[in-house]
Order: sequence, then structure tokens, then C-alpha cells
Amino acid sequence: MAGQSPAAIAQTGNNPFLRLVAALSTLAGWCSAAMIVAAVAITCQMIFVRFVLNGSTVWQTEAVIYLAIAATLIGLPYVQRLRGHVNVDLIPLWLGARARFGLAMFTLCFSILMVAIMLWYSYEFWHLTWERNWKSDTVWGVRLWIPYAALPIGFALYLLQLIADLVAILLKIETPFGLEEG
Repeated sequence: MAGQSPAAIAQTGNNPFLRLVAALSTLAGWCSAAMIVAAVAITCQMIFVRFVLNGSTVWQTEAVIYLAIAATLIGLPYVQRLRGHVNVDLIPLWLGARARFGLAMFTLCFSILMVAIMLWYSYEFWHLTWERNWKSDTVWGVRLWIPYAALPIGFALYLLQLIADLVAILLKIETPFGLEEG
């Protein structure tokens, strides 16, 4: 049970919208992985500078924090595409096909609504940091709109993947909760 089966990956069929969203989610996953690798490399460089060269670090800690947060947000759609988010499927297993479909519609629509709200407020926050040219209160003084861009980008891509999941169920390309009817 530890492995990921191909059936768990969001199905696209021949639908161009679903294929585009899947490609964007996969690209986001690769970007997220690259950010994690960069954060690890920067951490190793920081350790080397501090403990081997006995020097001080200026930007490394802040960069690693921003990269870890951005990797989490940008990685949301990829994890959704792989069905990697935590879920409890006990109730869907107990339900019949119609009720399972209704529950899937409710949970997806509610998730879409919540993520859309998060996107709205994250864009508003990002725009404020960009408009006012806020900078961090550290020696590095990074312009905060740069790392904060991960908020609206991550939520927008996640919203797109959730909409694609809804479309896939409505078009019967996927079954609700990945469970076969019957």
C-alpha cells in the first residue's frame, strides 16, 4: 500500500482542458521540487559558511524559509493531481453511487469556494506588498512581493486543478473519490 498506483493520478481522457491543467500541475510539481532542492543546497552552503569558514550568513535563512513556503504552495496542484492529500474514504465507501456523486460534488464545490477565497485574499495581500514596495526587515531586505507571489500563484494553480477534478467527474472521465460504481 505504500506505492502510488497510476489509477490514483487524475485522469484527463482526451479533454484538452484537463490535459492542460495536468501539464500545469506537473510543471508546478517540478518547480516545487526544484525549490526544495535549492533550499537544501542553500542550507548546506549556510552550514559550510558558518561552521567551516566561521563566517556569518546574511540571506540564507530567509531564502530557505521563503523557498520552503513557496514549494508548499506551488506544490499544491501537483499533490492534488496525484491524489496525495489526506482523505478519509470511509463515508464514500458506505454510500451508493448517487450519494457518492452528491458528496463528491459538495466537497469539490466547497473546496473550490474556499480556495477561491484564499486566492482572492492572497492576491490582495500580494498586490499590497507590490504596490507599496514592502521589503523585509532583515539585512538582505528582499522585496516581499517576490516571495509572496507564491501565495496567489499556488492558490490559482490549486483552484485550477480542483476545477479540473470537478469537470472530470461531471464528464464521467473519473469516478467520485476514485471508487468504481456498484
